[in-house]
Amino acid sequence: MRKKTFFGNTPRAIAIVAAFALFGTTGAGFAQQQVEMTSTAAARNPVAPAFTPSDEATFEAAFARFDTPVEPQLPDHAVDITTIEPATPPPAPAATSLGTGVASYYGRRFHGRRTANGERFNMNEMTAAHRTLPFGSRVRVTNTSNGQSVIVRINDRGPFIRGREIDVSRAAAEEIGMIRRGHSNVELELLDS
Repeated sequence: MRKKTFFGNTPRAIAIVAAFALFGTTGAGFAQQQVEMTSTAAARNPVAPAFTPSDEATFEAAFARFDTPVEPQLPDHAVDITTIEPATPPPAPAATSLGTGVASYYGRRFHGRRTANGERFNMNEMTAAHRTLPFGSRVRVTNTSNGQSVIVRINDRGPFIRGREIDVSRAAAEEIGMIRRGHSNVELELLDS
């Protein structure tokens, strides 16, 4: 009969014996080695102490200056736009009233034809025809029914229908809202220069 040893002949027992032989320690020495490794790791990674009230007060004092708003320093060449006053709109040109009358418009049928001053009529420009005003005159035409106005340049003669004072281009008629009716009561002002 065989005598049983403490470890027996199982693979597990052989592995344990080999481990002790490899480290060259006994069970007590192995435990001591584990304690030393734990204390060395603790020395390498010390736990930071908790903030004390005095540390918090120091922290708050150090960052208090960041809470105080500070006016930015502008370089010498910078312009402070908050001190610039807004530009006033240019004054409206002086005008001489020509009275009221009926305006009509002309467009596609005459587009591209020669006007009385020799230009080609363009229905998309702000131009108009008048019987007597000099060519190049600028006239403010105001629709009396809605208050909308437009400035046109006289480059043609007309209208040749009784009771009409001025014929404006289609673009000008759209500006003052008279396309649907085809004509409108207007107030005319001759602008100086």
